[in-house]
Amino acid sequence: MNYTSEKDSIKNHQVPKWFHDAKLGIFIHWGLFSVPAFAVGKFDLGESMKRGIEEHFKNNPYAEWYLNSLRIAGSPTQKFHKENYGDNFSYDDFVPIFNDEIKKWNPDEMVDLFKRAGAKYAVLVTKHHDGFLLWPSKHPNPKKEGYHARRNIVGELSKAVKKKGLKMGFYYSGALDWSWTPNPIKDGKSFLTNGPSEIEYTHYANNHWYELIDDYDPIILWNDIGYPPNTNVYEIFAYFYNKHPDGVINDRWRQYHKSEIKHPKVKHWDFTTPEYAMMPNITDYKWESTRGIGYSFGYNKMEDDDDYLNSEKLIRMFIDIVSKNGNLLLNVGPMADGTIPEPQKKAILGLGKWLDLNNEAIFGTRPWKRAEGKTIDDIDLRFTKKNDELYIHLLDKPQGNTITILSLNLAESKKIQLLGDKGNLKWKQDGENIVVSLPEDLSESAAYVLKIF
Repeated sequence: MNYTSEKDSIKNHQVPKWFHDAKLGIFIHWGLFSVPAFAVGKFDLGESMKRGIEEHFKNNPYAEWYLNSLRIAGSPTQKFHKENYGDNFSYDDFVPIFNDEIKKWNPDEMVDLFKRAGAKYAVLVTKHHDGFLLWPSKHPNPKKEGYHARRNIVGELSKAVKKKGLKMGFYYSGALDWSWTPNPIKDGKSFLTNGPSEIEYTHYANNHWYELIDDYDPIILWNDIGYPPNTNVYEIFAYFYNKHPDGVINDRWRQYHKSEIKHPKVKHWDFTTPEYAMMPNITDYKWESTRGIGYSFGYNKMEDDDDYLNSEKLIRMFIDIVSKNGNLLLNVGPMADGTIPEPQKKAILGLGKWLDLNNEAIFGTRPWKRAEGKTIDDIDLRFTKKNDELYIHLLDKPQGNTITILSLNLAESKKIQLLGDKGNLKWKQDGENIVVSLPEDLSESAAYVLKIF
C-alpha cells in the first residue's frame, strides 16, 4: 500500500515475517567514547536507577555517556579524565585519536563474527548523544567542524552486513545531542529538557534520517530517547515504509518538547525496546530486549571477565526471550580500532556454537500457548513452536536417564527427538505428564532441546 503521514495510514503497517523469524540482532556502540572507554559503575540499568537518578547519572555505568558524566562536577569520570588526560584536554580532542584508530578496522572481519554468532541483523549507532557522526554527512554538524569519522563507517559496515546476508539497521540519537547543548543531564528534570529544541536541530535530525534512508538503505529505524519538536514524525515513517514495506521502526520517537506545529502524537511502533529487561509472560506485541554483554553498551575497560555474560547465561536468556515473542538485540562495544574485546567474542561465539546445533528451535519459531514449564525435578523449561512441531528447551542438564515433563499431554502418534542426536526417544504418558528416556552420556550444554513432531 501507499503510506501517508496520517496516523491511521501508518497504523496499518504490520510487523513483517522476517523480523518475527530473525530473533537475534547485534547492536554496535562505537564512537569517541570508545577512546577513553571508561565508566565507573558496574550495575545494570535497573540496579543503577535504584540508587537514585542523580547518583545514576553521576556514576553512570554506560561508557557511551562519558561526555555527560564528564560535565558533572565531582563525578568519577571527571576525576578519571583529569588524571589521564589533564585539564586542557577536551572531549573533542578524542576525534583525531579515534580517526587514527579506525584505520585498522576490518568491517568484513567484524561482520563475520556476527554471522558466526547466528545473528540475522545488525544495528549500528550512527550518532550517539555526543553528536559525533559515523558517516560523512551532506549535513555536517554546524556546531563543530569536522565532527565525524574520517572513514565512512555507516557505508562500509552496511556493505559488509548485506554481503553476508544479514539485514541492516541504524540507531540515531534523536532527542539528545550534546554538541548542541552544553549542560549535563543530572536528574529527571534535566533529562526531559536537555535535548535541543531549536527548529534548526529538528531540520538537522530530519535531514540525517532521510539521508541514511536514501543513501544506505536500512530496513530498521532505531531512534533513541525521543525526537525533537515541530515536525511530524509520521512523515519519516511513511517515507521509509514506502521504500521498505517490510521495514520496522522502534518505539523511542516520543516528542517531549512542546511543539508549535500541530501534528499527531507519536503512538506507532513495530516493536518495543525494553533495556536490560525480560518479560514475565508471552506478549501479544513484538518486543526486542536490548542490552550489552556487560553493564555498558560502549566499551568499558574497567569491566573484567566477571562483569560479562558467559555463553551459558546468554543462551538461557536468549531462549527465554524468544519463547515470549521477543528478539534479542545484543550489543558489542568495540575498542576504538574496531576490535571486539575477547570476553564479548567468547560469549557470542558460544551462543553461535549452540545455535549451530539447535537453530531450528529458535529461528522462524513462534511462542507456544505457554512459555514456561518444569520437570518433576525442577528443571526450568521454555517452549517454542514451528508449524506442527513443538520444541521444549531444558535450561539445565538432566541428572538421570529419564525426565518427567509436567503438565503436558501428547497424542500417542507423536515422536520425540533430542536435537543433535540421531533417532527417536522412547516416551510415555504418565497421567498429566510425559516421561522421556534420554540418551546416555549427554554432552555438556547450556540447554537441551526436545523436538516433538
